[in-house]
Amino acid sequence: MLGIRVHIKGPARRKIAAELKKAYDKGASIRTLAQGCNRSYGFVHRLLAEAGTTMRSRGGPGGRSRTAR
Repeated sequence: MLGIRVHIKGPARRKIAAELKKAYDKGASIRTLAQGCNRSYGFVHRLLAEAGTTMRSRGGPGGRSRTAR
């Protein structure tokens, strides 16, 4: 999808951020998105934040809770 070390600016950056947000909102993980577009976790996380994405808590969807022992 994207080349490594290619700076993405302006409308192209907003378009990619919107596509990543859509996939993330459907349940894709940041790591999966990063691998899919050949970019780092940090880059994808930053674009999601720029797109106004509400981030899920750590541990993925489903949120298991701990039980008291």
